[in-house]
Amino acid sequence: MQVPAIEREIESQPDVWRKAAAVAPRLADALPAPGTRLAIVGCGTSLFVAQAIAALREAAGHGETAAFAASEARLDGRYGFVVAVSRSGETTDVARALGALPDGTESIAVLGDTGSTVAALADRVIALDFADEESIVQTRFATAVLALFRALIGDDVGALADAAERSLDAPLPIDPAAFARFVFLGTGWTVGVANEAALKLREAAGAWTESYPVMEYLHGPISASGSKTAVWALGDLDPSVLASSREASGTVVETGQDPMVDLVSIHRAAVRLANARGLDPEQPAHLSRAVVL
Repeated sequence: MQVPAIEREIESQPDVWRKAAAVAPRLADALPAPGTRLAIVGCGTSLFVAQAIAALREAAGHGETAAFAASEARLDGRYGFVVAVSRSGETTDVARALGALPDGTESIAVLGDTGSTVAALADRVIALDFADEESIVQTRFATAVLALFRALIGDDVGALADAAERSLDAPLPIDPAAFARFVFLGTGWTVGVANEAALKLREAAGAWTESYPVMEYLHGPISASGSKTAVWALGDLDPSVLASSREASGTVVETGQDPMVDLVSIHRAAVRLANARGLDPEQPAHLSRAVVL
């Protein structure tokens, strides 16, 4: 029996990350130099990737970086460069955002499909066609974009790929079918990863999922916790919040892995949960590969 595309794409992530890291040096000149004021726009998964990249770039001292939902971006000239992230390059929101940029703002598109509408609108294109996907639910394109930008700020993406490869062969830290509610917590750049993790289980398995900056979980959401709540910590988080989660009867997942590696396990968990619920992760309800209006 043929392995579903989404499973093949999840398993291909370590190799795709290595490819992204390999092309990073020659793409460095296509991106704004450190110190440049930068905005990143995207939708859905690409928005959450933008959030992670923005926090990583600022933490690395590369300059002020903002992430916007493409439909809500008000790019009035405050940013000299705008990076648009889009797997398909056909998303209406992203095309509209680029088409409305003021004179003097340079645009760069990071795309899976370079023969697309967004590619034609951008001043420069960064092609990650090797990470494009058949699936509606994004996995490897999103993490390839993260891998590219992490390589550009000096992270050891090769080591991350090795760790992800090992995680593909390891048991999942929880059986997702045993839980009714999934909470993903992050801090700094991993808030974007948490948002993306929650989206994956919603898309693929119709799950009740939430995501928060770690301290925000104590400001109300923890009140819904119970024995069927899984709380997944992405990165090194305040232990008092995790202790409170356990006291509220939640099951806390702390793998000690890099959050990008954790995201691969979360992709696997989303597929497993979908299968357990009798759903097809290849055909998520009400979704298409690109939102075109």
